[in-house]
Amino acid sequence: MTIDETPRWFTSSYSDNGGNCVEVAGNLVASRGTVPVRDSKDRSGPILDVPAGAFSAFVEGVKSGNFQGV
Repeated sequence: MTIDETPRWFTSSYSDNGGNCVEVAGNLVASRGTVPVRDSKDRSGPILDVPAGAFSAFVEGVKSGNFQGV
């Protein structure tokens, strides 16, 4: 089986397309153990590889409202 190492970028469906968004490539978690993140305004710019566990914890924190008012 060949693993596709090409990031498949997407923006959250909650994004309002106001330009202040990030894109993530969740398809690389299994092969790399990371979630690549980039600025949607600068797609050729730097990519931050976030460990999958840290990214999951961040998403759960957002869902539970832990970052409101920050």
